[in-house]
Amino acid sequence: MRLTALTAAMVMTAGAAWAEEKTLDIGVSDALTGGGAVYGLPQTNAVKLAAKEINASGGIKVGEDTYMLNVIAYDDKANPTEASNAVRKLIDRDGVKYILGFCCSGATGAVASFIEYEDAVMLVGNAAERSITTREIPNLTRTRPPADYTGAAAGTFVAEKGHKRVAVLGALDVGFYASYVDAFEKELEKAGGEIVSREAFGLKDRDMSPQLTKIRGQEPDAILVVGYVEPAAFIYRQAVELGIDVPRYGFTSGSEDQFTRVATSEQMEGVWDLRPTELTLLSASENGKAYHANYTEEFGIAPSPSSPYSYDQTYALKDAIEAAGTVEDTEAVAEALREIAVPDEVVMQYLPVDDKMFDENGQAYTSNGAFQWQGGNWVFVQDLPSDAAAYSAFLSTLDD
Repeated sequence: MRLTALTAAMVMTAGAAWAEEKTLDIGVSDALTGGGAVYGLPQTNAVKLAAKEINASGGIKVGEDTYMLNVIAYDDKANPTEASNAVRKLIDRDGVKYILGFCCSGATGAVASFIEYEDAVMLVGNAAERSITTREIPNLTRTRPPADYTGAAAGTFVAEKGHKRVAVLGALDVGFYASYVDAFEKELEKAGGEIVSREAFGLKDRDMSPQLTKIRGQEPDAILVVGYVEPAAFIYRQAVELGIDVPRYGFTSGSEDQFTRVATSEQMEGVWDLRPTELTLLSASENGKAYHANYTEEFGIAPSPSSPYSYDQTYALKDAIEAAGTVEDTEAVAEALREIAVPDEVVMQYLPVDDKMFDENGQAYTSNGAFQWQGGNWVFVQDLPSDAAAYSAFLSTLDD
């Protein structure tokens, strides 16, 4: 009996000796400078915050080993070539197998075109181009829903507000903004409305008064603005300065601080943002409030509404690695990602499909929401119609 107990003790001691604490490098490719940085830098910070939290809570458990996360981030400037180079560097030089971030669709699409052939897993955040998850790429997942999923809901909402003549001013040469507007228009027309003008701007443009003057002549009863935060803020400001007194709707995301760098709160008053239900402190879940507080403490600035997409990616990756029981077999981890439930730690409000966070396309879905600028804050007003299962079935019929 003593011998058996001694033997068991020796086995337990040996088992403890075999367990190791290791480091798992994870990569981030995102826009840290340039126009896309309003989305990419907060996403990168969010990955770092999630990694710090995961490490503090004991890391990722794989068999007898524990992995602490180390984040390696590169600036892709929201540029397709820079993004391809950043990911090649992460894979070829740094030996990274798990790459997160990806705020902007052009850069993301470039990486998606080759990632299927790499020993790696790609987790896409804010990039909203629909084709990213219609390519049947088994080692790619995305937390943000495609733009047209939200655009259709936005069109219904604006139609229900009674608007019949809507002018659009947007970055219409960018695919996902154009698809948002197309889906918006389809639903608006069902209710008897129409888009009376489509005016475009470049993402680096800051003086939109010529387009707004033309729109004013069309006498619309509402304006829809789609584009990055900074040019959208200039549009909202200049519309007021030009005396265009009609409701303003947008598809931009962005924090209060990002908008008030350009427009005053008074100039923003009443503006709507029709987007996925992203982080807004006044409507956040308990997870969202904790995330907002922790992010602000860590980085000295409030998080942007879309930044939790990459925070949630990091926890999804943790659950998938632990479910797969490996960090080396990326195929097993990619398969596990498609099977996990929504992690308890996430911030965004996901709508599971078949009780899973990601559907068969690797796509996750949030609810859609109508947010309005009221007294200096984005305030959640109501849910927009969101049928994740129906859209998932539609997405599965596409092959881009």
